[in-house]
Amino acid sequence: MRILPWWLPAGAALAVIAWMWSWFGSPPARWHMFFPLWLGCVLTLDGLVFRRAGSSLLSRSPRRFGVLFLFSVPLWWVFEGANRFLGNWRYVMPTPYGPITYALLASLAFSTVMPAILEMASLLRTTPQLGRRIGGPVLAPRRAGLLAVSALGAVMVALALLLPHHAFPLVWIGVFLVLDPINELFGWNSISAQVRNGRWDTVLTLWAAGLCCGILWELWNWRAAPKWVYEVPFVGRPTIFEMPLLGYGGYLPFALEVYAAYNLLHGLVFRRPDDGWLGIDEAPS
Repeated sequence: MRILPWWLPAGAALAVIAWMWSWFGSPPARWHMFFPLWLGCVLTLDGLVFRRAGSSLLSRSPRRFGVLFLFSVPLWWVFEGANRFLGNWRYVMPTPYGPITYALLASLAFSTVMPAILEMASLLRTTPQLGRRIGGPVLAPRRAGLLAVSALGAVMVALALLLPHHAFPLVWIGVFLVLDPINELFGWNSISAQVRNGRWDTVLTLWAAGLCCGILWELWNWRAAPKWVYEVPFVGRPTIFEMPLLGYGGYLPFALEVYAAYNLLHGLVFRRPDDGWLGIDEAPS
């Protein structure tokens, strides 16, 4: 019988308490529940992985687990910068903050994005459906092809920023297309390397993780304060919580971008590819 890790019940309790306080608690504490809610969720997911598999990101290396939170901050600030042009979402703040305070509080919240996606993917890897190799089309561009894909991604991002009213969805695909070929060219872990061998299980796992996290993000945001709301051209209705229904599709490529950004930042910081610590690149069975 697997040992129940202490951080599983602790994380679940933290998530439930923060969720209830976020929706029904009194200010000012209510205004600061996003980080503890998602920290509790991340710890719960990690504890479930440990319970099912006997190992998890946190148990394998607490230091590298903490690095995920650091890597997450610049990743989401990139999308916040893009949204200055896109205007697809805005934050409803219960009280004004100065620029430094806002940047610090926002960065703390943004730090949970990457751990949430990757922990959810780790948990999904323990299921029979995604805990195996899944084949698919072989896509094997050479160096010139990888450079062309990365350039295409850059063009897509540029179009989204220049023509935000019509081309805004391209940013959610373009960032991945920019980053993943770079990882492949430097010899760091990448989706490109996997689909070169006809492996699609990591793609499917990340897609599922992105959608699961997206539903939780939108659910917990629904009655929170502060919260975000959407202003999306053409597809603003119908909505599930605050998110337009079609907008949930954006969480699929976003999860791939999280994976690509993790491997890029890991390669740049540690000067080597991830050694398998992440645990979602190889199917466990």
